[in-house]
Amino acid sequence: MTRTPATYADLEALPSHVVGELIAGVLYASPRPASPHAVASSRLGGELMGPFDRGRGGPGGWVILDEPELHYGDDVLVPDFAGWRRERMPRVPHTVGFTLAPDWVCEVLSPSTRTLDRSVKLPVYAREGVRHVWLLDPLARLLEVFRLEGTHYSLRGTHTGTGPAHVEPFEALGLELGYLWDEVSGSRE
Repeated sequence: MTRTPATYADLEALPSHVVGELIAGVLYASPRPASPHAVASSRLGGELMGPFDRGRGGPGGWVILDEPELHYGDDVLVPDFAGWRRERMPRVPHTVGFTLAPDWVCEVLSPSTRTLDRSVKLPVYAREGVRHVWLLDPLARLLEVFRLEGTHYSLRGTHTGTGPAHVEPFEALGLELGYLWDEVSGSRE
């Protein structure tokens, strides 16, 4: 039996409690993340937004968005974070989906999305020219940093522990990894 490729209408028909993505005609529906993912994602956004997006206490020069919809032909991806250097995107366009490839994306891995993020989405990011990709695994307390070299990613570093870590492309400031790994209780290491 031949399967009909999924369309944007299929993505729009998903319930609001799932994140939908279309890659190579396949619809991927993922549940909203559990607390370790939500904590790491929220805290990472807080750590990066002030110094890099707003320029408070840091160099600025970036537009950083959480869960933007990226449109590449028929593919629709939703990374946990995407960042564009301001010289490439001086203003955020009024649109549902962004067609300009980000300079950086971060996927916060969950048990339900680990394979999708690593094996399915990573090649699309490479194809579209996303220069830096972070894979952040809050359960394993691991941050993997990739840089696009040619048409493939090379692993530039793995970071564990509590930090601080100076991680490209945001190496200007030390990222407190322990803060990202913290449990929901909010206690800091």
